Amino acid sequence: MASNQEEVKLFGMRGSPFATRVHIALKLKGIEYEYVDEKWGNFSETLIKYNPVYKKVPVLVHNKKPILESILILEYIDEIWKQNPILPSDPYKRAQARFWSKFIDDKILSAVPKVTTCHDEKEREEIFKEVEVALQFLENELKDKFFGGEKIGIVDITASFVAFWLPVIQEAAGLKLFTSEKFPKLYKWSEDFNNHPIVKEQLPPREFILAFFKARFESLAASK
Repeated sequence: MASNQEEVKLFGMRGSPFATRVHIALKLKGIEYEYVDEKWGNFSETLIKYNPVYKKVPVLVHNKKPILESILILEYIDEIWKQNPILPSDPYKRAQARFWSKFIDDKILSAVPKVTTCHDEKEREEIFKEVEVALQFLENELKDKFFGGEKIGIVDITASFVAFWLPVIQEAAGLKLFTSEKFPKLYKWSEDFNNHPIVKEQLPPREFILAFFKARFESLAASK
């Protein structure tokens, strides 16, 4: 638990997969923190002061010092609070965990949002093909119940977008990209991850996310 001398504050936004990562890590560690819910398109002056370069969430403020970028925040949390580690202690495994966390951001999280703004159907199909290749790499990498073994680790937390957001986005788009037939291990992992008591509490309402992306795709179709 954070001591009385420690001030921990998280600036996030409802529905943000990046902010959700930090919520999950803090809860797994049992850290008490204050949450500040920012509004899309109307970020507070405080947030912009803490993150003047990118002006986005999440921002973790620990004893008045801001830490930026979700994966870096996860690593920081693990270094400061040693209980319930989310990174392996072995240097090689630690490097691998960092690699796969970056892979998820580079190959999946950077690609999927393009689909919600892409007017060209062929281009959209190409994006989804790239995501399928990335998902196959994750399928092959998954050896245990979680990427962190029997317990949730940093790769699982980073991949929360795959477990929760991706199925919702594909439903909104009317696609079958991430299925139990194509990716049996990864699909089972996603169910176990989403149903983990701590994770389940931190995930946004599914209907809220589904309505958001349905509106995005309908708007995209109407603007053709």
